[in-house]
Amino acid sequence: MIIAYDGTKYQGWQRQSSTSMTIQGILENTISEIVGYFVEIDGSGRTDGGVHAIGQVANVKLAGKVEESKFQEQLNKKLPEDIRIRQVELVPNRFHSRLSAIAKIYEYVVDTREKPDVFTRKYCYHYAKTLDVQHMQEAAKKLVGKHDFSAFTDKKDEKSAVRVLYNIKIEKHGYKIYFRFYGNGFMYHEVRILVGTLLEVGTGERITESVLKALESKNRIDAGFLAPALGLVLKQVEYK
Repeated sequence: MIIAYDGTKYQGWQRQSSTSMTIQGILENTISEIVGYFVEIDGSGRTDGGVHAIGQVANVKLAGKVEESKFQEQLNKKLPEDIRIRQVELVPNRFHSRLSAIAKIYEYVVDTREKPDVFTRKYCYHYAKTLDVQHMQEAAKKLVGKHDFSAFTDKKDEKSAVRVLYNIKIEKHGYKIYFRFYGNGFMYHEVRILVGTLLEVGTGERITESVLKALESKNRIDAGFLAPALGLVLKQVEYK
């Protein structure tokens, strides 16, 4: 399944015993209701509370055959209006949404105008500061490649913090600045910390070379602030 959701009122992707307001939990309950038995689904990755998705991928194993279009229609009739199944496809049993993924694309949007845009305020980080896009682009180039990104995660028990960032694209369109991150995988809070770091470069609070110090030290204190969740969207998950 390819899934889109507005994460504003949800506590993230992963099911939790303390709340019913998770994307995974709602999907599992809805599918279980349709097929008549309990199911568990595997997602391509966990998005934090408040993070949105256009291209989240999840797989579920069912006991019998289903017709893709009918199953998709049944799901969308029962799901809340801020969660939509964009596509359903039958895949081999060995497919796993997370383990089979080879790359992901995340986008983060910053609104720099004096007052937030009334129509997109739930999907942009309002950051009313003058930003030097060129300096941010220069710093981003230093982050591209295979590195230990320990300084750019808030999770301390990662088995390995080595990731590959294939590209970081930063573009300004009017008052909005779009950050696009393309990599083989991202850790807890990684994209949001990368954005916070680049924003500090953009305001002149840190120099472009400071990102190298963060990579070398592997210390969270050397990276930037954690940008809010609302500006982040999981755009696409890639498979072979």
